[in-house]
Amino acid sequence: MKKVAVYGQSYSISAEREIKILLAILEKNNIVCFIEEKFYNLLVEGDILTKKYPTFSHFNDLDDSFDLMFTLGGDGTILRAVTYIRDLGIPMLGINTGRLGFLATINKKTITESVELILKGEYSVQERTLLSIKTTPKTEEFSELNFALNEVTIARKNTTSMIGVRTNLNNDYLTNYWADGLIIATPTGSTGYSLSCNGPVISPDSKNLVITPIAPHNLNARSMVISDETSIQLEVDSREKEFLISLDSRITTVAENTKVFIEKAAFTIKSIIPNNQSFLQTLRSKLLWGEDTRNETNL
Repeated sequence: MKKVAVYGQSYSISAEREIKILLAILEKNNIVCFIEEKFYNLLVEGDILTKKYPTFSHFNDLDDSFDLMFTLGGDGTILRAVTYIRDLGIPMLGINTGRLGFLATINKKTITESVELILKGEYSVQERTLLSIKTTPKTEEFSELNFALNEVTIARKNTTSMIGVRTNLNNDYLTNYWADGLIIATPTGSTGYSLSCNGPVISPDSKNLVITPIAPHNLNARSMVISDETSIQLEVDSREKEFLISLDSRITTVAENTKVFIEKAAFTIKSIIPNNQSFLQTLRSKLLWGEDTRNETNL
């Protein structure tokens, strides 16, 4: 490893110790480190850095010469970092300094151990599927960043009334979901918003997507797992003239007559998993999967 990028949220410093640990390890191993510009300025203002670092501020500032991007924060930090990486193929590793940190799997107490494992080549790479979106008429807000790592969500706006989301799969009519909205989630996103709406957990290497209604008014409306090769078309019926579309943490308002087309993106995000971590470990530790005193003797 010769060159890495570091990204963190630019509104506050909540991980001074962790940042110093990471930068010290990189410097010790003569690894060139670029820091996202706004985050860098925050670190300078906080008098945390001991020297100057090169910075990046846009997707165009990065290229495939970067071996890795570290993120410092929670899952939201990773979702924002994806907008810098896009289709460059730069692997990501999240150091969790936030709350749950399901995607940011590296515990702040094991930074040194985890990074050393990576430097030794003791890690695996997970390819994570993304969704891409097109709309008719075209939505300018999604003209450049038209992809999502977690989910695409359709939701009502400015009303307590439910909306109808007419759903077609590969041009074949499925149903009209009467609900507060509809989530189309990747395996990565299956442990996020979709899960809180009673959707299933899908392992990251599954070639699937999940459709999950939000507070459906149909008792027989349930989450549905589909192939990630499926093309999805959505149309909204609402008493309001507008509804919301969100791609991960990016949200915009569109007119009611907007048609939404969703499919698997043409690129993936590479997630680095040190050998001291695994998806099943994360399920147990973060979501308390199978938490039961009777299981303690089996651990």
